[in-house]
Amino acid sequence: MNVDLHGAEWFKSSHSSGGGECVEVAFLAGGKVGVRDSKDPTGPALTFTPGEWDAFTAGINDGEFNRP
Repeated sequence: MNVDLHGAEWFKSSHSSGGGECVEVAFLAGGKVGVRDSKDPTGPALTFTPGEWDAFTAGINDGEFNRP
């Protein structure tokens, strides 16, 4: 499904280290969430439904993606 990203307001986390290895997030129409590589702002973006985004951020908060 194609999502219109024109005019999206992208932002980085306040926890971003500024080292260039960041992602940007935009809250889109219909509750969707866009994610892209900050080094390639004209490149592809992933889009998530609200439920997918909630599951992802819950996993982050629960440490699900921590490296051993």
